[in-house]
Amino acid sequence: MTNLTSLLVANRGEIAVRIFRTARDLGLATVAVHSDPDADALHVRSADAAVRLPGATPADTYLRGDLVIKAALAAGADAVHPGYGFLSENADFARQVQDSGLTWIGPSPEAIEAMASKTRAKELMRAAGVPLLDPVDPATATPADLPLLLKAAAGGGGRGMRVVRDLDALGEALRAASAEAASAFGDGEVFAEPYVERGRHVEVQILADAHGTVWALGTRDCSLQRRHQKVIEEAPAPGLSDTLRESLHTAAVAAARAVSYRGAGTVEFLVTTDGRPYFLEMNTRLQVEHPVTEAVFGLDLVALQLRVAEGEALPPAPPEPTGHAVEARLYAEDPAQDWRPQTGVLHTLHVPGAVRVDTGFTDGDTVGIHYDPMLAKVVAHAPTRAEAVRVLAHALAGARIHGLTTNRELLVRSLLHPQFATGQPDTGFYDRHLTALTEDTPDATTAAVAAALAAAAPAPGAPLAARIGGWRNLRSQPQTRRYTAGGTEHEVRYTTGTGTTRLVDHPGIVVLAAAPDRVTLEVDGIRRMFHVKHNGTEVYVDSALGSHTLTPVPRFPDPQDRTEPGSLLAPMPGTVVRVAEGLAPGSRVTAGQPLLWLEAMKMEHRILAPASGTLTALHAATGQQVEFGALLAVVQEEKPA
Repeated sequence: MTNLTSLLVANRGEIAVRIFRTARDLGLATVAVHSDPDADALHVRSADAAVRLPGATPADTYLRGDLVIKAALAAGADAVHPGYGFLSENADFARQVQDSGLTWIGPSPEAIEAMASKTRAKELMRAAGVPLLDPVDPATATPADLPLLLKAAAGGGGRGMRVVRDLDALGEALRAASAEAASAFGDGEVFAEPYVERGRHVEVQILADAHGTVWALGTRDCSLQRRHQKVIEEAPAPGLSDTLRESLHTAAVAAARAVSYRGAGTVEFLVTTDGRPYFLEMNTRLQVEHPVTEAVFGLDLVALQLRVAEGEALPPAPPEPTGHAVEARLYAEDPAQDWRPQTGVLHTLHVPGAVRVDTGFTDGDTVGIHYDPMLAKVVAHAPTRAEAVRVLAHALAGARIHGLTTNRELLVRSLLHPQFATGQPDTGFYDRHLTALTEDTPDATTAAVAAALAAAAPAPGAPLAARIGGWRNLRSQPQTRRYTAGGTEHEVRYTTGTGTTRLVDHPGIVVLAAAPDRVTLEVDGIRRMFHVKHNGTEVYVDSALGSHTLTPVPRFPDPQDRTEPGSLLAPMPGTVVRVAEGLAPGSRVTAGQPLLWLEAMKMEHRILAPASGTLTALHAATGQQVEFGALLAVVQEEKPA
C-alpha cells in the first residue's frame, strides 16, 4: 500500500480543476503546472501550489515531461495525474514518472505501450479475437477502399483525423493529419482504416485494480461529433440489445485483462447500422465524458483512480446503475462558420438548473489561442433518458454566456432534434443536419428584434426617465436604432405615446417596463423578461427566447473598416504553419485553392482563395504569429471575358 500526500496534475483547464476537487476531498495537497498564458487560469487558482512551465505552446510546456517531473519533485508532490490529452497516453512519460520515485495515476507503461498506439492495439485485439476493421495501406489504396478514415496513432480527441473520399486528396490529408498529430501528441504517426457511414460510436468504461478485479461500468454513446470530436455523450448508450451490450462488456474486460490493465480506461467500438461492433481503440486514461458514467453509477472515478494507485482493492462488483445521464460540451466556436474557434474575454458564464458544470473558466477569464476551445461540460442526470435530455436542454437554453460566440444554441437544437430523441444518433448527424440546425428561423428573427429593443434600454447609470432610447420631443416620429447580432443587422423603429412603446414594424412587441439591467416586453401577447448587460460597446440580452449579443451600428462607418476586395484576413489569432508551395505575389490561384494553413487551438485551418485570379500581395510567412483580422494576402479576381 502507498499512502499519497500530494498530487500534481500534469494538465490544465477543466480536467485539472475537476481532479483537484476530488484530491481536496481526499485530503491531498494539490500542485498545478502552467504555461505563461495560463499563469492566472482557474486550475492554477484552484491548487495549493503552482509551478511555471516557461513558454506558451503545448510543445514548450504541457508536453515537456521533463519539466513536469522537475516541477513535481520541486513542489514535494509524490504522485502525478495526467488527466486526458497531452502526456496522458505517453508510456515514456509514465515510466519516467515512476523512475523518479513518483506514483503514476494510471495504467502501467507496458499497458500504455500496448494500447496507446492504435496500430499496435489493433494487432493485440485481433490476436484476442475482438472484431476489427481491416487496416488499409495508404500507399496501395484504391477507389474501392474509399472512403478512408485517417487517425493519429498516438492520441485521440479528433486531432490528426481526416475523412478521405477522393484518392487525389489522400496525400494532402496524410500530411495535414500527421502535422496535427505531431503538434498535439508529439508523434506524427497516422494510419488508415475504412470509414463507416452512419456508424455509432459506443464505448465501455472499465476500471481495474492490481488484484485481478476488472469492472465494466456500462456503455456510453458518443456519436454526435464535429471534426471527429465528441459534442454530446450519454450513458447508457440507448437502443442496444442486451446481447450486444453484454458482448461489448465482455470484449472490454478481455482487452483490459490482455494487458494486465490497472486504473480507469475506455474501450471504444464502432457499431454499424446492422448492429455489428468493431474495436476502434482503447484510451488508457480518463475520458472527457467520464461524468455521465459517474452520474449513472454514483461513483467518483478520480477517487477510485487514486485509491487503486495506492493499492486498494475494488469490491468484486460495481454498484448497480440508475437512470440516464447526458453531457454536452460547451465550446467557444461558431458552428455556422466551419466551427471557427473563438478567443477573447469570457465576461459571464452561468448555467442554471440541477446540472453538473465542469469548467476551467470563471467570469473575466480569457480564452486564448493555444488550447482546446471547450469552456465547460454540462451534465444532467434523471430517471429516464427523455427527462435527462429535457433538463439539459432547458439548462443550456437558460445559460448566460457573454463575451464569446459558442455552440450553445446548436447543443439545444441537437438535443431537441427528432433523430436524437429516438435514441439512434450516428457520427454523420452534423454532416446531414448542421445547415438546418444553424440557420435562423422566423421565431429567432422575432426574438432578435425583441432583444434589440431590450438593448435600447438605458445603460447602467442612466436615469430611468430616459426610458427606451432617450425620447426626443417629437414623440410622434419613429426613433431608430440599428444593431448587429450574429452577422445580421436588425433595425429597431419604435414610437412612444400614452405610456406605451411599440415597434413600428413589429406591432406585436410592446415595452411594458424598462430598467438598466432588465426590460419587460409583451411579445405577441405574452409577457417576457429580458436581462440586459452592457459591456463596452456590446449589449448582452438573455431571455426565454434565446440569448443575443448586440453591437450598435454607428451612424457613420469608420473608413478604416473597409478592406481591399479580395483581402484574406486571419479568421482567428494563430500561427501560420504552412504557405502553399511556390506561392508568391504574381501567382495564379483558383477559387477554393488552399493558400495558407493557420494553427489555432491545436487544430489546423485552411485559408482558401476567395476567387480565381492573381495573388497581388502576401503578408504571411511560415512560423508567423498573426492576430485576428490581420491581412494575410490579397487576391485580385480575374474579370470574366
